[in-house]
Amino acid sequence: MTYSDHRKVFKQLRAKPVKLAKFRKHNAPKKRSCGFSLMKCTRCGRLGRGNIGKYGLNVCRQCFREIATQLGFKKYS
Repeated sequence: MTYSDHRKVFKQLRAKPVKLAKFRKHNAPKKRSCGFSLMKCTRCGRLGRGNIGKYGLNVCRQCFREIATQLGFKKYS
């Protein structure tokens, strides 16, 4: 389906509010309770891997490197 076709569908559905409501109900994204999409960095918003959730930090590894000394962590090496 091309972009122009997609816009036509919404244009046609705007004239039919009941069908538009049904379309929105069945095509809305699901509410998630666990998984990849919920593990966001609280600082920058990156998703998924490299997320440090220990101690309730919930930051990605890149942000953690920037703020670790402010949080009181020390680098031993």
